[in-house]
Amino acid sequence: MASGQICPNCKTADGTGFYQDERRDYFRCQTCSLVFVPAWQFLSAEEEKARYDLHRNSPDDQDYRRFLSRIFIPMQERIAPESFGLDFGSGPGPTLSVMFEQAGHPMAIYDHFYARDPSVLEKQYDFITATEVVEHLHNPKEELDKLWSCLKPNGWLGIMTKLALDREAFANWHYKNDFTHICFFSRATFEWLARKWQAKVTFADKDVILFHKNS
Repeated sequence: MASGQICPNCKTADGTGFYQDERRDYFRCQTCSLVFVPAWQFLSAEEEKARYDLHRNSPDDQDYRRFLSRIFIPMQERIAPESFGLDFGSGPGPTLSVMFEQAGHPMAIYDHFYARDPSVLEKQYDFITATEVVEHLHNPKEELDKLWSCLKPNGWLGIMTKLALDREAFANWHYKNDFTHICFFSRATFEWLARKWQAKVTFADKDVILFHKNS
């Protein structure tokens, strides 16, 4: 694998070979620690959507609600009553937004394939959630910076994604085997983002990361 790959998260040419299997190459950025798949190995948009169409998540699925409660509960503890939120990457069966609405928070949703309304990303929010979505982002720098710009002062950005570990653990990690997963964030990557945004970062659970935007 060639070194000097452009990192999609920090745009430096610091991506060096990290791991390779029979299906894909994985690079790790020496600046922000993101592990990423090169763009030439991405699925087509049609192939990607076909995989998402197989998801059967819905607000009526209590197991799915319990899964989402890992980010819902710590976020709910931090936001004021009737806070205005955005669920980014809501998927084919929006559920987290329903949970927040039922708790008294008006919500907007955005999804690249299922709720693509660019006007939603021109508004300001008290909190934003991105659950099991950042690992799918083709341009995480642009997309995450856009979300951060949509957040009001004192707002919260909550992300749920599995954290990449060392190379040995990565080699045996089932999470990398999903071809729609192309960006793998580590604790170090999120700490890098916090420094960039001058934000406070809290690791609320092993897969839940909360950023607080300073006033």
